[in-house]
Amino acid sequence: MSAPIRWPAEAIWEAVAPQLPGFTIEVLPSIDSTNTELMRRARAGRCEPILLVAEQQTAGRGRLGRHWHSGAQAASLTFSLALPLAPMDWSGLSLAVGVSVAESLQPLLPVLDSSAPRIGLKWPNDLWLGGAGGERKLGGILVETASFIAPHRPTLGTATAPAPRYVVVGVGLNVLACCDAGLSIPAGCLQEVDAALDAPTALARIAAPLVAMLQSFELYGFEPMQPRFALRDVLQERLVTLSDGSCGTAHGVAPDGALRVHTAQGMQSVTSSDVSVRPARAAAAPPS
Repeated sequence: MSAPIRWPAEAIWEAVAPQLPGFTIEVLPSIDSTNTELMRRARAGRCEPILLVAEQQTAGRGRLGRHWHSGAQAASLTFSLALPLAPMDWSGLSLAVGVSVAESLQPLLPVLDSSAPRIGLKWPNDLWLGGAGGERKLGGILVETASFIAPHRPTLGTATAPAPRYVVVGVGLNVLACCDAGLSIPAGCLQEVDAALDAPTALARIAAPLVAMLQSFELYGFEPMQPRFALRDVLQERLVTLSDGSCGTAHGVAPDGALRVHTAQGMQSVTSSDVSVRPARAAAAPPS
């Protein structure tokens, strides 16, 4: 039998609770999905701020309903952070979450020509590793909201502030190396970045800054995060293929978080949640 995981719940609560009244932390040995569970609770009227951690997920979900594989205990970190939020514009939230998580795990990026792994961000919701080992998927983000149950509260100090929604931010990260057979993108893990990054240590680094980022996003939106996303943008200046089959060159993200892609039809802003973007193979260089 494996030793129990020692989660830093008290330390996280002490760091977060003063900024987020009513905040609680719950750790479950197993659940179908932390996002699914918190959305179930929301539909039942339970909309308190909470960090829900699962030592193992049996039916983890990614974007577009894709299955997120959760390995053996301590092999991955899966959690959801939920709270009422009322930004003026929700655009770019998953990108801002990615920036916060990546910066917490790797505050300083290795230089581009280094062989050290770099935690990058792939629009709209993936964390990737780059470096000598090639490109690998480190984790993913799933943001869901429930607009019909969050209680109203004054926000931004104005009479016209939007009504809050209950937002559930799910994060899944590979901690240990795992089998990536059958995956379109090989799997990377946190221990490639830092051998000290086990699941509890990673959670302790991520949780409080993520809460602070969400509160900042509520006030200012994605635009202040745009330059920080650009530093880790793995699609920048690369050929990409959109899910409709068209190809183009990615030119970063706009202040609202839309992906800018230059195609044969001109510059396009890709915003649809059902668009899947993958780096395309670079065309062969023309003969000199």
